[in-house]
Amino acid sequence: MNTLPLINDFRRLFIDDIPLLDVRAPVEYKKGAFPLAQNQPLMNDIERHEVGIQYKQVGHDAAVELGEELVNDALREQRVAAWKVFIEAHPDGALYCFRGGMRSKISQQWIHDATGIAYPRIEGGYKALRSFLIDELDAAATEVNTIIIGGRTGVGKTILLKQLHNTIDLEGLARHRGSAFGHYAVPQPTQIDFENALSIALLKHRAKGNPPLIIEDEGRNIGSVHMLQQLFDRFKSGKFIILEATLEERIENTRLEYIDAALQEYRGIHGEEQGFERWAGYLLGSLDRIRKRLGDIRHLELRKQLGDAIDKQRHTAETQQHNGWISTLLSDYYDPMYDYQLGKKKKNIVFTGDAEALKAWLQQLG
Repeated sequence: MNTLPLINDFRRLFIDDIPLLDVRAPVEYKKGAFPLAQNQPLMNDIERHEVGIQYKQVGHDAAVELGEELVNDALREQRVAAWKVFIEAHPDGALYCFRGGMRSKISQQWIHDATGIAYPRIEGGYKALRSFLIDELDAAATEVNTIIIGGRTGVGKTILLKQLHNTIDLEGLARHRGSAFGHYAVPQPTQIDFENALSIALLKHRAKGNPPLIIEDEGRNIGSVHMLQQLFDRFKSGKFIILEATLEERIENTRLEYIDAALQEYRGIHGEEQGFERWAGYLLGSLDRIRKRLGDIRHLELRKQLGDAIDKQRHTAETQQHNGWISTLLSDYYDPMYDYQLGKKKKNIVFTGDAEALKAWLQQLG
């Protein structure tokens, strides 16, 4: 009988950022995991599939026997060696499989046999942790109170958010800037991963006494992921503060984010030349996605301006030429949409000002 340690204090796991060793198969991990989890599987996808078929067709004992055949002594040594590296780096961590059953028990026992370390496993596994986080999202939807930073595109809402306390960066968690040009160089998380990360962020916030939560004004959908409706409604029920900036400041902020920072991100992943081409494709593709809303004539004009600015930057590294199309897009496309949305929020707006004024107003709240 396995008497090695169990952990069932899920709240502490997430609040204290306990490193997690995920021994599920890679296909399971890709569907959903946790921010601090590292996948080092007991069985790979093929092995898991074959054992699963054996379990359904013959039964538990036959499945275990097949698993022992597939994960032979050499593979066992390799997998224990990988777990040992993780454990040495994270002695305060814990391991889990899907339900906290056979796979995590076997992994835990193999680790103990090879190292003498009684590394704890999580009771109920991934399924129990996921259920806990879903319940915490439901709890947050009835407990959290928000202050929402609104403002026109490019005013610097995310910049301001990073200078404040008691915040959650929803765009950061979603890895998307919340607009047609919002894609990062890296893919967005799965819906499950986004929910897990958001639930953990809200759990930590509420553990600090649940002060008013400061967030950026977002739609329910942020790229390909979305907030649960009840939580989104709770977020939108809060007080709105509106950040203001001049058009020149907005152009500068937009250029720094979508030209300078985005290009650096693409180059960091894909290299100097390929990164530039992928970044250029991202910009042109983003503009093409709003072609219908822009209208054919305006779209063609902006696409030529953007293409010319990209070509100049490619040959001279000069970025100022982007200001033209950015200015037009902000004034003629984003501002009318913002004005329409602002009309729906007027009753909840409690303060309007520039970044310094907003920071001073928030400071008064304590």
